[in-house]
Amino acid sequence: MGVPAFFRWLSRKYPSVIVPCTEQKPVDINGVRIPVNASEPNPNGVEFDNLYLDMNGIIHPCTHPENKPAPKNEDEMMIAIFECIDRLIGIVRPRKLLYMAIDGVAPRAKMNQQRSRRFRASKETWEKINEMKKIRADLLLKGIVLPPEKPKEEHFDSNCITPGTPFMARLSECLHYYIHERLNNDPGWQGIKVILSDANVPGEGEHKIMDYIRKQRAQPDHDPNTQHCLCGADADLIMLGLATHEPNFTIIREEFKPNQPRPCEICGQVGHEMKDCSGNCIIPSDNPPDVHLSSEVEFIFVRLSVLKEYLEKELQMPNLPFKYEFERVLDDWVFMCFFVGNDFLPHLPSLEIREGAIDRLIGLYKDCVYKTGGYLTDSGEVNLERVQMIMLQLGKMEDEIFKTRQHKELQFKAREKAKKRRSEGFNTARPNWDLVRNTQFEPRAIGQQHTVTNARQEAYNIRRAGMNSQVSHQLQTTNSRTALESMFRPASSDGGSQGNNQGGQKRKMEEEEEEDEQAHDEVRLWEDGFKDRYYESKFDVRPDQLEFRYAVALHYVRGLCWVLRYYYQGCASWKWYFPYHYAPFASDFCNIAGLSTEFELDTKPFRPLEQLMGVFPAASCKHVPEPWAELMSDPDSTIIDFYPEDFKIDLNGKKFAWQGVALLPFVDEKRLFKALEPYYAKLTPAEIKRNIRGDDRLYVSTKNSGYDLVSNLYLQKVDPDAECAVSIDGMRGTVLVSDICVSVGGSLESPVTDLAPLEDNAVCCVRYRDPKYARGYIFRAVKLKGAKDAARVLKPSDLTPQQNRNWRPQIGMAPATQRANLDVAGHRMINHHAPKPPSVYGNVPPPSYMDQRSNYGRGYQGHGNNQSSQRSFDNHGGYSNQRGQGNQDGYRNQGGYNNQGGYKNQGRGGGYGGGNRGGGGGNNYQGGGSYQNNRDQGGRPAGPYRDRYEPNNRYSSRR
Repeated sequence: MGVPAFFRWLSRKYPSVIVPCTEQKPVDINGVRIPVNASEPNPNGVEFDNLYLDMNGIIHPCTHPENKPAPKNEDEMMIAIFECIDRLIGIVRPRKLLYMAIDGVAPRAKMNQQRSRRFRASKETWEKINEMKKIRADLLLKGIVLPPEKPKEEHFDSNCITPGTPFMARLSECLHYYIHERLNNDPGWQGIKVILSDANVPGEGEHKIMDYIRKQRAQPDHDPNTQHCLCGADADLIMLGLATHEPNFTIIREEFKPNQPRPCEICGQVGHEMKDCSGNCIIPSDNPPDVHLSSEVEFIFVRLSVLKEYLEKELQMPNLPFKYEFERVLDDWVFMCFFVGNDFLPHLPSLEIREGAIDRLIGLYKDCVYKTGGYLTDSGEVNLERVQMIMLQLGKMEDEIFKTRQHKELQFKAREKAKKRRSEGFNTARPNWDLVRNTQFEPRAIGQQHTVTNARQEAYNIRRAGMNSQVSHQLQTTNSRTALESMFRPASSDGGSQGNNQGGQKRKMEEEEEEDEQAHDEVRLWEDGFKDRYYESKFDVRPDQLEFRYAVALHYVRGLCWVLRYYYQGCASWKWYFPYHYAPFASDFCNIAGLSTEFELDTKPFRPLEQLMGVFPAASCKHVPEPWAELMSDPDSTIIDFYPEDFKIDLNGKKFAWQGVALLPFVDEKRLFKALEPYYAKLTPAEIKRNIRGDDRLYVSTKNSGYDLVSNLYLQKVDPDAECAVSIDGMRGTVLVSDICVSVGGSLESPVTDLAPLEDNAVCCVRYRDPKYARGYIFRAVKLKGAKDAARVLKPSDLTPQQNRNWRPQIGMAPATQRANLDVAGHRMINHHAPKPPSVYGNVPPPSYMDQRSNYGRGYQGHGNNQSSQRSFDNHGGYSNQRGQGNQDGYRNQGGYNNQGGYKNQGRGGGYGGGNRGGGGGNNYQGGGSYQNNRDQGGRPAGPYRDRYEPNNRYSSRR
C-alpha cells in the first residue's frame, strides 16, 4: 500500500531523482509484429544485473485498469500481465536474475490493514451497484435508451487477488507456463535465472525480495556493485531500497498522470461522472472497436543514488560530538519517515506529509542529535532514549501545528466560497447570444461567411437590443408596487437594505453549514483540551486515565521497533500487531527508554485459507472453501462478529471516505482457529494444495551456467526432501527437486486458451530456498567493502569558475555522449552577430588622397557593367558560399570572426583590386574610364571601404 502522498512530496522536493525510461517499441512489418530484442544493449545507458518484480503492482492494474476498458475474462487478464512483464524486461533488460514475487500471507500487523481495505472495497462496490441501479431506473423512467446492464457475475471482485484464492492458484500456473515459454524462445531471457515466489510462499512481495537481497549480501562472494532494479508502485519501496545500502539501486514504476478520463459505468462514455449521467449513449454493436481512452502508461526510473546525494547535502551536521557517518544518518531518516505513516501503524495526529511533516522531523533531528550523543538506530535496533528527546520536542509543537492547520483550512474554505460566488456571478451575467441572431455577426457554417458591412452600426443595434432586454427582464421580475416605491425612495434605503438582508441571510445559512461541519468533529484539535476529547472520543476513556494514554504510546513505540526490524532484519514476529485504530500524541511518549523491544520467537504465519477467513468480508465468501463460507454468514457461527455487514468509517478529520478509519473488530486468531478446526477435513484436494506453505521456484535454461548442476538432481533421482547447496553466478542457496518440473524435450500445455502449448522444453525447474543463518544473526546495515558509489549527478557546490563553466548536467540514467555542433548556416549566423575583435587597420583612417572621389566616381558608376564579379574571403572554417551567376562569396576568418581579405573586380569598363596589410593599404585601379564623384554620399557607410559601397550588396551593413 505504501505511504500516502510520500512519492509526490519526494518527486517535488528532489526532482532530479526521477528520470523517464527510454523504451524501444515493437514494430509492425507487413502486418508481422517484431518484438523488442532484450539481448541488445540497454538504451538507457545502464546494464542492470537483477530485476525484481513486485507482482501485485502489476496484477492490479492489469486486471481492473482505471484508464481503459477492463479485460473481459481471466484469459485476457493473464495475457495483459504477460505483456506488462515483457515491457519491463524490454526496458530494464536484466543480465543475471529476474525475481517475480507475489504477495503471500502477510504478518498479522499487515493483515489488519488488508482486512480494512477489503471490507471497505466490498462496501464501496455494493454501494456503487445500488447507486447504478437507482440512476438507471431514473433514466429509463424518462425514456432514455441505455446499454444493457452488465450481468452480476461479470463484476470483477478485486478481493480475489489474495493468497489462497483459485484466481491466485491459476495465476501461478500461468506464470509457470510463461517463464518456460520465454526461457525457451526469447533471446533476451537466455542465460538469466528466474525465481518465482508465488502466493503460497509467506511474506509480502517486496519483503520477500528484500530478504533475498539481504541474505545474498551477507555471502562472501557477493558482488557489492550489483545493479539492482526493483519494480513496484508502493512508496515504501524507496525506504526499503535505501535500507539495503546498495550503491546501485533503482526503482522503476508507472508514471502517475492525474485526471485521466474514466468511462461512465452506465453509458460507457467519458467526460462526466456516473452521478451526472444523462444517457445519450450509442448502443454498441456486436463487434465494438477497441477504443483506448488514454495513451499507453509510461514508466519512470527513481534513482536512489541521486536521492542519497540530496540527503547527503541536506543532512550535513558539522561539528558533531561524535563521528559523522552518512550511512547511519540515512537509517535515521528512514526511521523518522515511519512516523508519517506506514502499512502497519497509523500516523501521528500532528504529522501530515502535505504539511511538511518530514521536513519538520528532519529539523528536529538535526537540532537534537547534538544532545543525543549518537544516532537513533543501528542495523534495525532503536535507541529509545534518543527517540524520546525528539518526540518531546515534537510534542511541544503540537498545539501550534493543530491551530495552523485549522487556520489554513478556514482560509481554504474562504477561497472556495469566493470562487463559488465568482462562478455564480459569472453564470448569472452570461452574455445573451440570442441578440446576434439574424445579424451579420451570427455564427455561420464554414463556406457560408460573407463580408460584414457597416459593422459599427450593427454593433450599436446589438447593444441597444441588449439594453432593452435588461429593462424588460427587470420589469418582468418586479411588480408595479415595488417599481413605484423605488421611484420615491433612494435605492440605498430600501433596495440596498433588502439586498443586505438577503445577503446576510445567505451568509447565515453558510455559517450554519460550517457550524454543522465543526459540530460533527467532536475532537476539535485546534481548541484547548483536545487531548482529553481525543482519547474520550477515539478510545472511550475518561480524561483522568493518563496511564491508558501512556500504554497506547508504549504499544506504538513497540510497533516502530517492529517496523524498523522488519525493514532491516526481516519479520521479528508474525503474530504482533498494533491493537488500536488510532495513534497517540507525540507528547504522550513518556518513559519509553526502558521499554523492551524483544518479540516472541519462532512464530509462524497464517496459512493461506486461514488468512482469507481473517481478511475477507462475507460478500467475498465465494473465494473461500464452501464449508468455511458458512461461518461468515451463519447467525449461529461462533465467529459471526468478525464479519459485520455494515460498519462505521470515521473520517478522523479528513475530507474523503477513503482517508477515514474503518472501525472493524480485530480478529482473535485463537477463536478463529478453534472455529475452523472441524472444517479442515471437508477441504478438497485442490483446496488443500492452495493451503500449504510453499517454496520459491528457480528456473534455468541450457544457456545458464547452473543448468547442468540443477538438471543432475533429476538424473540422480535425489530425494524430494533433500536440500542441495548451490552457487550459480554469485547466487547462493539450497535447491530441492520439484514435482512440477517439465522434463527435457517434453511439452507443457498452456493454461491460457489463446496460447499454444510449449514443445521441446529445455528449461529445468527446482524449488529454491535462501541461505540460512543462525538465530540472532544481525545483517549489518553498512556499505560493503569494495562498493563504488555511483557517479555524481547533482551539481557540486564547490566548483571553481572554470569548472562551473564546463559542468554539464546529466539528463538520463547515464551521462550523455552527444555534443552539440553547428553546421555552415550556424557558423554564418555567428559570424554575423558575434562581436568582432578590432583588426590591425580597423581604426586607421584612409589616406587623404582616397577622399578625392571626383576622380573615379564616374568610372565606378558609368562603366560598372560587370559580367563577372568575384569576392574572395578564404575561410578557415572550411566552407564557401556560391550565389548568383558568376558571383562567388567566401569568408576567411582568423582569430574569432576577423576578416582579412582582398577584392578583385573585373569588368568591361573598370575594376579595382585591393589588399590591406598592417596599418596601411594600397589600391590599384585598372579600367577604361575615369572616376567622378557624383554619388550620393549620404547613403555611403563610414570606414575605409566607403568608396566601394554598393547599395544592393548583402554584406554592406557589416563594412
